[in-house]
Order: sequence, then structure tokens, then C-alpha cells
Amino acid sequence: MKKLLIALVTLVPSLAFAAGGAHVHLESANVDLKDKESLQRGLDSFQHYCSGCHSTQYQRYNRVAEDLGISVDDMRNKYMFNADAKVGDLMENAIPEVDAAKWFGAAPPDLTLVARVRGEDWIYTYLKSFYQDETRPFGVNNTVFPSVAMPHVLQELQGLQVKQEDGSLVATGGKLTAEEYDQVVRDITGFLVYSGEPVKLERESLGWWVMGFLFIFFIVAYLLKKEYWKDVH
Repeated sequence: MKKLLIALVTLVPSLAFAAGGAHVHLESANVDLKDKESLQRGLDSFQHYCSGCHSTQYQRYNRVAEDLGISVDDMRNKYMFNADAKVGDLMENAIPEVDAAKWFGAAPPDLTLVARVRGEDWIYTYLKSFYQDETRPFGVNNTVFPSVAMPHVLQELQGLQVKQEDGSLVATGGKLTAEEYDQVVRDITGFLVYSGEPVKLERESLGWWVMGFLFIFFIVAYLLKKEYWKDVH
């Protein structure tokens, strides 16, 4: 028992050091789930740049269309790239899982709940943090997720970032300005936040109604209590 305690005490500083070294400053995504235009753009970018490998398989096309204010025809024509898919189907990716594991070393994960697991600021910062690294299979690495086994699918928009001596990243060759790219990333992040909890706005709205009911009920209960106890006092 004594040896076990000594081993644990010895290990604690190492764990603390590892946790501190892994710390990365995350930028604020500032996602607004009430901005349906942003969510629509996020859906569009996700479908064009991400859905080839990643799915959001716990969502259905028709539910997303209804929530984001997209007509069924627009959903079918603009956002559904599988000719055999139906508007009521789950939003699965096009690449077979076995082939994906062979090409990338591991099957790309489903992203329906990634915002709930990682957080919106993590996703936002991650999509902005790819940089050139010729030692990696796809020629890029990521400061938020070191040794990531994923290409920078948004490189044509952001450009190729080069890591400077001070640790900052400088992008060149992208189609978008830094501000425009930030908005694209924020839109994608917003869509993933929505995907993780489609009823969030409805839940929050319902919460206010519940709080209002409880407040009124408290007043009624208090007045009733006074009426019952007035003769006792």
C-alpha cells in the first residue's frame, strides 16, 4: 500500500505537466442559433466540404429543412448529393466505413454530437488551426489536435498556413480573406452546435414559461398558506 501511494504521488506532477502542456487557447465562436441564414450557410459548407467523409447520422434531412427554414425542394436539390437518398433519410456520409478506415487509418467520426463533446469554441479554433507540416501524410498538422489524421478540407478557402517562430499561423493563397474565412468556420460551427441539440432554442423558451408558472404558483401557494395559518397565529 505504501509503495502504491509513493507511486501515485510521483505520478501527479507528471500528469499536471502533461495537462498544462496540452492546453491550447480557444477562440470564442460566438454562435447564434437564432441566425438561420448562418445555419443555412453552415449546412451548405458542411455538405460540400465535410459530408464526403463525415456524417451527421442522427439528423434527418427533413427535420433540418424544417428547423432551418429550407423548403423540401431546396433541401433535395442543394444539400442532398446522394441520388438514392430520400428527404426523410438520415444524413449519412457517402464513403464506406471500411474504405475510410483503409485510406485515413481510422474511419472519420460522425459529427452529430461533436459540439456537445468538444464544445463550439474547440470546433471553431480547430478549423482555423491547420498549418503546413510535410511530415504528416496530408502535409498538414493542427495546433488544437496535433498529429490529426485529416486533410485541411477548407484549404482552398483559407489558404495554406505556415507556422511562424513565435507560434502564430500565417495563411497565403486562400480564396477568402481572414474575416470571410472566420465567418465560414463560424457558420459550420453553428450548424454542428444545432445538430448536437436541435431543440435547444425550444427548450430554453419552454424553460422561461416553466419559470413563470413556478413564480405564479409560488405566489398562489404563499397566499394560500397565509390563509390556512392565520387562525393558528
